[in-house]
Order: sequence, then C-alpha cells, then structure tokens
Amino acid sequence: MRIVIVGGVAAGMSAAARARRHDESAEIVVLERGPEVSFANCGLPYHVSGEIADADALLLHTPASLRAALNLDVRCGHEVSAIEPDGRTVTVVSAAGADTLSYDALVLTPGASALRPPLPGLDSDRVSTLRTVADAVGLRARVDDGARRAVVLGAGYIGLEAAEAFHHAGLEVDVVEMAAHVLPPLERELAHLLDAELRRLGIRVHAGIAAERIEPGAEEDVVVLADGSRVPADVIVLSVGVRPDTAFAVDAGLAHERGAIVVDDRGRTSIPGIWAAGDATVSVDAVTGARRPIALAGPANRAGRLIADDIFGHGAGRPIPTGLGTAVVRVGSLTAAMTGANRATLDGAGIAHHTLHLHPNQHAGYFPGASPVHLIVHVAADDSRILGAQSVGAEGVDKRIDVFATAIRAGLTAMDLIDLDLAYSPPYGQAKDPVNLTGMVAENVAEGRLRLWYAADLDAVAASSLILDVRTPAEFASGHIPGALNIAHTELRARIDEVHAAAAGRPVRVLCAAGVRANIAHRILVGNGLDSASLSGGIQTLRHWYGAEIDRILTPDTTTEGARA
Repeated sequence: MRIVIVGGVAAGMSAAARARRHDESAEIVVLERGPEVSFANCGLPYHVSGEIADADALLLHTPASLRAALNLDVRCGHEVSAIEPDGRTVTVVSAAGADTLSYDALVLTPGASALRPPLPGLDSDRVSTLRTVADAVGLRARVDDGARRAVVLGAGYIGLEAAEAFHHAGLEVDVVEMAAHVLPPLERELAHLLDAELRRLGIRVHAGIAAERIEPGAEEDVVVLADGSRVPADVIVLSVGVRPDTAFAVDAGLAHERGAIVVDDRGRTSIPGIWAAGDATVSVDAVTGARRPIALAGPANRAGRLIADDIFGHGAGRPIPTGLGTAVVRVGSLTAAMTGANRATLDGAGIAHHTLHLHPNQHAGYFPGASPVHLIVHVAADDSRILGAQSVGAEGVDKRIDVFATAIRAGLTAMDLIDLDLAYSPPYGQAKDPVNLTGMVAENVAEGRLRLWYAADLDAVAASSLILDVRTPAEFASGHIPGALNIAHTELRARIDEVHAAAAGRPVRVLCAAGVRANIAHRILVGNGLDSASLSGGIQTLRHWYGAEIDRILTPDTTTEGARA
C-alpha cells in the first residue's frame, strides 16, 4: 500500500507517523515543497527575538531522521502541481523535473499561504512574512545587521508575536491593524489591556487604520497609512491573514468553500481515496456551526492522526472534533487566551446569550504577587451552556482557559463549573478559583438572583435609570459616572430611603469596582422592592470598554460633599 502525503509540518507528519504505526509494510511518501518537512512554526518569532538562539532548534526532524525512525520517504523540494483522481496519481515537480506518482491513499495537508493585499511597494526587499524557518532566519539576520525600526502589518497572533520579538531584540516597533483593535477575535474590553501593554513597551499601535502603500528607499522604506502618517521601517512583516494553498486540489475537482477543502468528520474529501486536514480545510465551529478554516497547529496535528486511523479502518469511533479555536499569545508581561465563540460570532449566529465579566486574582490575595485574571465568559441564555471564554492577565490565564476549553468540549454547563475540584494552594489559586467563581455568577444569573447591565449600554442606562455607585467615597471621588448616587454597600440598608427618593420610580442600576459589592447591593435593592441590575465587571470593565475615552465617562471629584452626592 502506498500512502502519499502532500505537505509536512503538523497535520502531514502526524498522519505519516500514525500510518507507520498502523502498518510497518506500507510505503509512505511525504512530498514537501519547502526545504524543511518538520519544524516548529509556532517557535519562529522566538528566534527573531533571540530567545531561541539557534535556528536549528526549530527543526524537529529531517528526512534522514524520519527515514531512520519511521521508514518514511520524505522528499523536500517536491511540489504537487496536479491530481488525477481517476488514475490515482499526482504530478510532482522538483529540481529534477516533473514526475508522476501513484497512490492508494492521498492525504492533502498543503497548509496556507500569506495573504498579499494589493499594496503598492509590497514587493520591497524589506518586506517579509513569518511563516518558515527561512523567514525567521532572514528577519533575525536583519536584526543582527543593525535594523532599528520595524513595522508589523496586522495585529493577529503572529503579528503580535512578531512585534514583541522585535521589541525584545531592541528595535522601535509600529503595529498597523485595520480592525478597531489589536487581536480582533478578542473582545474589545480585553483588547484594551493588550493595547495598553503594547504602549507601555513603547510599541506604537495604529488601530482602525489601513496601510496605503510602501515607499521603498535606499536607506529605509516608509509605510504610508490612510491617515497620512508616514512610518519609517528597516524591516516590515506582513501578517494580515492567510488563504488555503489549494489551487491544485480545486483544479482536481475536490469540493471546496472559498478555496478551503471540504471534508467530513473523518477528514474525507468529496473524492474517494483522498483525505485532507489542517489550514487548507473547512472546519466547523463547535459552538456556532460556522464553516471556516482554523489555522492552528494543535487541531491540525490531531486531525492528521485521526485521518491515518481512518485510512486503516481504525477510526469508526473517533471523528475529527469540531473546532473551538483555543489559542494563547504572550504580549509583554501579559498573556491573552481564548476558546469558543466571541460576542460577534454569537450575535452573527443568532445565539441568545449573556456575558459575565470577572476580575478575580490568579491566586490568594494575601499571598505576595496576586494579580487579576480578567475573564469574559459567554453563557447560553436557554440552557447555560458555556459558549466561549477569554482572559487576559499576568499569570494563570492559560490554566483557566484550558479548563474552559475542556468544559466546553465535555458539554458542561456554566453551573457545572462550581463543582470542579481544581488544585488550590495560596501560591497557585484560590479556594474559589476564578473558574468556580464564574459558575457561581452564572448560577445567580440563571436563577434570577442576579441581573446584569453592560458598559456598552451606559448612555441608555444613564438616561433612564438611577445609577447607584456602592464603592467607598474615596473610590467614588477618584472617578465616577456623572449624576451617580454614591452610597457604600455597607451603608445601603440604613440609607435605602435615599435610594427610593433619588430613583423616584426609575430603575436602579448599581455598580462597584468589579461586581462583588454590587451583587450584595443588588440583593438589598431587590429586597426593598426596587428594579435593580448590576454592572457586569464593574468600573474595571467600564474602563476597559471605553479605553482612551474613559476620561469623558468618569468624572473625578475630590470633595466629600461631591463624593456623597
């Protein structure tokens, strides 16, 4: 039996290794058009930064090592230009010319190529992508040769990693992102934290602005932005997205959607004998059902393994799972991570949900070094399924998002989180872990003990409701919503008549710093017959939502009388 695999790295090499374990006698040929068949593509930015000093450390296997360990016939510099499904052959082009290779099973894992927008000047020698070892080596060489200014076009995962890498290497860095904020899949209020961290590092962020052209020069290039800004650059990284690298597969008649190969839950394409996996395939979102490629190494690796199982008839009970898009990225001293759906995709799919904002510490507050884990969790309105979670913080972010990813895959409800028995010791967590606490808040919302209002609705709320701020007078004076009534939550029962008088029949919308005290106040208000709701995430979320606009939202007041008014 001959298995031909087109493309190496994550999905292709996983399929090859698993196939060999199934059948020692099979002929397994891997065709890779690039010079490396197995490398750590996720590690590339860290060679640019210098954190991974030796580029050879990125090479996980070579054709020789794969031949010795797994008896694989790996052919680098071999590109498949055509598939002939009826005859079960592929046309392969290499330095030796074109050849035809037959197959019994064909696995397509060609990956994706960088999008190249119609940007004048994009062919400048100073412009590079960051997708191969050669890209990383070339960028590192520019750093070592004295590059001083870098511009990164695109602030997705790779763009942010590239920006941080250049900063770590000592360059001045500008990041240009056409979307409204960096890392567009991240919720707006969490993206503000990354924006602030990038600026703290000295990285200039141009969000909501497109690059119009690149003007090549003898000493440096200039990136011209839509707002007229001119940004000089010794090196430019293009990271505005990818497209499936599938022209040869589309020409062969494989079903596709916008160039991405359509596969079933076993990785089978529309043509018998051909499987596909990785960045070049259509994935189904586990939460919304949306169909799109998911360019992540973990899902690709696992899909390749399951395809090999299916080829050998061992995959009956193991379909390729639908995608959650779980991802994590480091930005300076912060970590950002997410899993499942965000607000925009849920709204687009018409899935009713409510959103929880929490700001608990990553470990016990009395233990030195406590810092907040800023959490956003989306919960289904009908059955409290966990739909998605995102987090930003200095520590403990990846741990919590991994728990949420596991919970979504297991079909847990938000209330099930309350009972998860998570490891606790003061240096590592809290007796009520942020994950457990999320379940408790979700239960309160589901059972009607807590009603939420949101930062996005501030203008409408201020026009129709009494805003009650239950922080201390000192906190209130540091910045508050104009017209808000300030009564500390510990005084609220004794001063409830003031609230009735100030509300004058209007709803009361209560807030505190992060939501805990406001929840206490909410129960007092409801118990006294008032229409109440608590601001999700409190002033912290309000600050994150409005970002640079917060000064027009919150008014400082240092007088005692003003603080109590």
